[in-house]
Order: sequence, then structure tokens, then C-alpha cells
Amino acid sequence: MEILWFVVGVLAMAVGLAASIALHEVGHLVPAKLFGVRVTQYMIGFGKTIVSWRRGETEYGFKAIPLGGYVSMVGMLPPPKDGQAARTASTGLVQQMGQLAHDARAQAAEELTAADEGRQFIQLPVWKRIVIMLGGPFMNLLIALVLMTVLVMTVGTATPTTTVSEVFRCVVTSQEQQSRAEAGQADCRDTDPVAPAHAAGLEPGDTVTSFDGHPVHTWDELSAAIRARADQPTAIEWTRDGQAMSGTLTPRLTERPVTDALGRPERAPDGTAKTEQVGFIGMGSQIENVRGTPLDAVEQVGVQIRGVVDVVLVLPQRLWDTAVAVVTPVERDPNGPMSVVGVGRIAGEAAALEDVPLQDKGALLLSLLASVNIALMVFNLIPLLPLDGGHVAGALWEKLRRGFAKLTGRPDPGPFDLATMLPLTYVVGAAMLAMGVILIVADIVKPIRLF
Repeated sequence: MEILWFVVGVLAMAVGLAASIALHEVGHLVPAKLFGVRVTQYMIGFGKTIVSWRRGETEYGFKAIPLGGYVSMVGMLPPPKDGQAARTASTGLVQQMGQLAHDARAQAAEELTAADEGRQFIQLPVWKRIVIMLGGPFMNLLIALVLMTVLVMTVGTATPTTTVSEVFRCVVTSQEQQSRAEAGQADCRDTDPVAPAHAAGLEPGDTVTSFDGHPVHTWDELSAAIRARADQPTAIEWTRDGQAMSGTLTPRLTERPVTDALGRPERAPDGTAKTEQVGFIGMGSQIENVRGTPLDAVEQVGVQIRGVVDVVLVLPQRLWDTAVAVVTPVERDPNGPMSVVGVGRIAGEAAALEDVPLQDKGALLLSLLASVNIALMVFNLIPLLPLDGGHVAGALWEKLRRGFAKLTGRPDPGPFDLATMLPLTYVVGAAMLAMGVILIVADIVKPIRLF
């Protein structure tokens, strides 16, 4: 039965990813047609066409390799200038790159007809081109917002509360905890200082109601108060089975991991876990699903976007760390990048969890799909071709260049020719392919396990 649920989870995520990719391309297709651009193809996947049909002037279909998709629009590149001939074949690198650019322009020009005048992508105002290219990432953002809103308003968000889930017997640093766990040693030793919560008499199931004389209603309020009272005797009140109890404890100044708004450990650019010296009493918080509003969903999506941006900004270092983890005993960062193989594996493991209600399994899968859409949005906004962000950057550079020419009284330089960026495009494409290979191998050899 566990294997069946694993397969169901993988298939469900595959369908969700395919739908996300299809809708991403719809985000490009719709504004392109609204702006009058002739769209020749809307395809899901790459390689050989499996099935296709034509509606109007656009061919719709599916291709053999379901990894991505594309929308073809006429006039993505300006045609060769009048009188511009193809370069003579040469072994020189610069000459060959120039030939590639010329060939790309010529191929784009072959698709044009007399009726395409005024309907070419390159002839649109810059702002319309930007809207078309941002349509795909915007669709991924919209999908994530819809999924998170559904989850927040129906299932709720896993939220730490002021109810105690566990009480630690001692206080040790996070590094010492990890070292003892790896060595299979006991959590506490006789020489370790007693945890303040344990000394005060707190037990699992107690609910903290006041700290330092101030009522506390949320874990954020209680946690902030504990961190701020390091080495200071502090009054604490709690309830146990409806009975009010109180005591005094002194939070110990201890090194603890830094966490984000979702409770996940934050990491420095080099991949190491961030820590800070704060007050600590040695109690865990009971997690409960708390329903929220659409604004709460927006906040959670914002937090996840920042997390993905942080990863993208140091992506080369994260890929190197992943490659190192494959060939060494070092563990992979659970918040690091992964391939579709890793996403599918996690979806399968989530679906196969025992003693977990079906509703919670569905919520896990929807949350994972929302996270994937956020990653797709951020990654596509990287200002490098062939990504959407590269086209946006090219359009903005054209606007800047033409504006400067107008300001200085120089002739209009015309549209920016993205064909000149083909060498860089090939380099970026090769880097993306290498990244995919590294992550797929890592997800097979040393997968990230969240359950």
C-alpha cells in the first residue's frame, strides 16, 4: 500500500507540474494575442511532436520530452538589414558567432509574411514586450497565491503555539547537539546545565499564559520575550488541566539556530547554518493548524520568494555544495536546490506517510506545488537569455539606449538585436543543462529527505 501511495504522490506532482508549465506558457500566449502578435505555436515539452492541432493561426500540441514548453511568436528577432549578406564560412570564433546571429535573423525573417507587418513581437512598444515576457512568471506567482490561499483558508497553516510539546532536560549548543546525535551519545550529561523550563516544573501539555508579567497569546510573542530575557530572573505563568500555575526561571544565554518566518533554519552564503546568542529555556512548541486569511497567504508566499531569491543569489555555491555532498559524507542542505526528480520523490514520500490523514497529505502536495511555482517564477526572472528575465533585460536596455539617443540628438539605434547575445545564450543553456544533470544525480544518489 505504501508503494501505491508513493506512485500516486509522484503522478499527482507530475500532473501539477505539467499544468503549471502549461499555464506558464498561457501567461505568454494570452497577452501576445491581445497585443496582436501572430503566435505560430503553443507547445508543451520539447523534441518530437506527439500530437498537435491547429486553431486559427496557432498550432497547439504536446512534444515527447515533457520538460518545459514554449510559445513561438513571429518577429522575435529583427530581420537582417538591407544589403547585409551572410558571412563567409570561417574557423574564427568571432566570425562563427557572427554567422550564428545572422542565421538566427534569417530564420526568423523566413517566417514573416506581408500580413505580419505591425504584428511582429519586435515591433511592439517595449512595455508590451515586457508584459508578454513577464506573463509566464506572473502566472506561476498567481498559481502559488491561489494554492496557498486555499491551504491557509481551509486546512490552515502549521503554526507554533504557546502550548508545550516537550521539555528539554539540559541546555547545550546546537553544534554540540548535532555532534552528540551523530556520535549516538545521550542528549544530556550530568555536567550540562539544567534547562530553565525543566527546573521551573513545566511539562508537555502545559500552556504558557504570561511571561515577565505580560500576557502571551502567540509563540512569536513568547519566543521574543524569552530571547530578550537572557540571564535575567523572569516570572512565568501557565495552565495545566485548567489549573493556573506559576514560577520563576532564568533564560540561559545560548547559541541557537536562526530561523525564518516559516520556522526553517536560515543559512549563510557559504551554506553553513546561521546561529545567534539568545535567551533559551528549553521547551518545544506544540504545532497546530491555524486557519488564516488571503493576506496570510500573501505573506507566506513573500517569505518563500525571499528564500528562493537567497538561494538563486548564491546558486553556483549551492550547486558546488550539492556536488560535494554527492561524493562525500556531507549531508545536503534541505533548503537547497533540487531537480524534478527530487520534487517527485518528496511528493511520493509525503503521499506514503503512515498515520497521516488524507487531507494533510493533500495539503503537503499542494504546498509543495506552490513552492515549485515560486521557484519557477524566480528562476525565470534571472536576467539572462534564454530565460524570460533575459528578454525583459533586453527590452529595458533597448528603452534605455533609444532614450539616450533621443536625449542626445543621435539617430534612433532601433530595436536591440537579441541575436547578438546568442553566444551568451548558448553558454547559459549549457550551464542550465549541467545544473540539471548535477541535481538529478544528487536527487538519485543522495536525495533530500524531509520525512
